[in-house]
Amino acid sequence: MERLVKWVLRHRWTVDLPLYAVFLFLAPNWFGDEPWPTRAIPMLLLLPLLLRRRFPRTVAVVIIAGAAAVYFNDIWAYDRGRTDLAMAVVLFNLVKLRHRWFAATIAAAIVVLDVQWVSLYAPEAENPTFTMLGILPLHIAAWALAEFFRAREQLTAEEEKRDDAQTRAAVAEERTRIARELHDVLAHSISVIVLNAEGAKLARHREPEAVDRTLDTIVRTGRDALAELRRLLEVLHAGQAARSPQPTLAELRELVDQSGRDVTLDVSGDPGPLPASAALQAYRIVQEALTNMIKHAPADATGRVGVAFEPPEVRIEVTNTGGHAPPAPALPSSGRGLTGMRQRVEMYHGELSTGPLPDGGYRVCATLVVRP
Repeated sequence: MERLVKWVLRHRWTVDLPLYAVFLFLAPNWFGDEPWPTRAIPMLLLLPLLLRRRFPRTVAVVIIAGAAAVYFNDIWAYDRGRTDLAMAVVLFNLVKLRHRWFAATIAAAIVVLDVQWVSLYAPEAENPTFTMLGILPLHIAAWALAEFFRAREQLTAEEEKRDDAQTRAAVAEERTRIARELHDVLAHSISVIVLNAEGAKLARHREPEAVDRTLDTIVRTGRDALAELRRLLEVLHAGQAARSPQPTLAELRELVDQSGRDVTLDVSGDPGPLPASAALQAYRIVQEALTNMIKHAPADATGRVGVAFEPPEVRIEVTNTGGHAPPAPALPSSGRGLTGMRQRVEMYHGELSTGPLPDGGYRVCATLVVRP
């Protein structure tokens, strides 16, 4: 059914078929002294209606001129039904296409022509006023129907624009989410890989056994990063259904161990009722904070990750000390880390505070408000 409606809207001539059938039904009076081609001439005056959508004003003027010619001719004068219907059609067309002022002029011309017809051909009727006004409901209905269809089309267009805007917003939101996920996965994993590779390079002569442990960390981190990237690619290809499984708070211990730094983990409270989406945001915040520590803190800096479940809030605090070793070589920064954390916190109406500590370290404190 929907396909049929769309096809009809693309081929408007199919809608006109019933109208043309009515015009043929209202055929002229074939009986009289004049030859039938002469009596059929008013039907030729209706041909401009075929072009009314393309040239609405021109066709309206031609139809009004043809109606005047019909009403002033004794042979065609009683062909009033088809002529008034043609004038109602052009009036409908003008209003629907938003040519209201021009339509008002045409409506005035229609009234003048009807008054002229009554004065010429029905002056002796019992009720000439009724004869004149009896045709007006046709034109009033044409105007009203045009207003209705115009308002309906406008509403449909606005709904399509709104749906299109919502679709674009959803796409933009999804792109932002995926970009944020990619940043968190790659920034953390590649930072761990680079720093461990540099450490292995320095220790290959002094502590060969440490090199093996470091290479194991690099391999494990690389595999985890690939697994995360596969999840994100599944989201791109399969949509919403592919978003699970995702990292959860239960994997925090592995995340802390993966950092390669002396970091303690302190988790309190029951994370059981926590929604999966909130758990993912908390995990990503911890991941980004550890990434910043790996990138910017000295090699001997220690850290602490604290996660407290205090319904309806989740409190996250990640700190690191200043350390005393020379700073590690600076790693490239995208500048999106703190922005991404702030966006995650805003999703759950929480708060984020970051800043340096007196001993030269750094502190990240975030709160997620998880309402039932």
